[in-house]
Amino acid sequence: MKQSTEETLTTLYNLILNPRTRDWERQQLETAKQGLYNHERLADTLAQLEAVLRPLATRHSLTPDVAEFYATLAGNSAFSQPFDDHLHFTKDGPFIERAIFAGGCFWCIVEPFETRTGILAVYSGYTGGSTANPSYEEVSRGQSGHVEAVEIIFDRRKISYQQLNAIYWQLIDPTDANGQINDRGTQYRPTIFYQNAEQQHLAEQAKQAEATRYHRPIVVEIQPAQPFWLAENYHQQFYQKEKQRYHRIEHARKQYLLFLKMQNNVCSFFHKAK
Repeated sequence: MKQSTEETLTTLYNLILNPRTRDWERQQLETAKQGLYNHERLADTLAQLEAVLRPLATRHSLTPDVAEFYATLAGNSAFSQPFDDHLHFTKDGPFIERAIFAGGCFWCIVEPFETRTGILAVYSGYTGGSTANPSYEEVSRGQSGHVEAVEIIFDRRKISYQQLNAIYWQLIDPTDANGQINDRGTQYRPTIFYQNAEQQHLAEQAKQAEATRYHRPIVVEIQPAQPFWLAENYHQQFYQKEKQRYHRIEHARKQYLLFLKMQNNVCSFFHKAK
């Protein structure tokens, strides 16, 4: 982390004022700030702060903004790269469209879309609830009514909404209404949020097609799009920032979905044999 004492004090000050910072985290940041005011060496102060935050960081228990700051302390350069969110706030031009899908933790449903031709941006965020500008903690505790979701901005000349739907249905268990795989709770419920009547029709059509592949009811909700609130920077493009952790989660998810597919194939075989 290459910052001057003045820049570090500004960062600490902003984190201390951040209402989403927990009291314990704020105390540690205050201690570090006071140390710098007392002319302690910057390197020593940051080393002490990294050490005291490390136990919670290794258990992934820091709030997102503090976790991002910790990652820079620990030398994870991926977190020091600025995140470009301008397309989320830009009016869509000709041939540009948006799709919003929820299917469990948003960490696992960014890469499958973002790596496709025609995708301009994929953002992690929160939607479907009643709280304005919710925090990760509010959503993860199920207090805001939101779901974790991704907003996909795409060029429909290069990739269609039908293709995006096809990818989405491969990433989820459409028979689980109370979460996805290891992600439990209504904040992880699978939902498609449509932008217009055409998207609604195509989503309903895809849902009907999926119903023929499962013996349990398809519980994916199809709802009109609601305000989409960007998640904290820590969560954006998580698969690039925490590659090892992401690959472990992704592998477990793929294994479960493969098992689910095999289970449905077996059920279909015996159903036809009767």
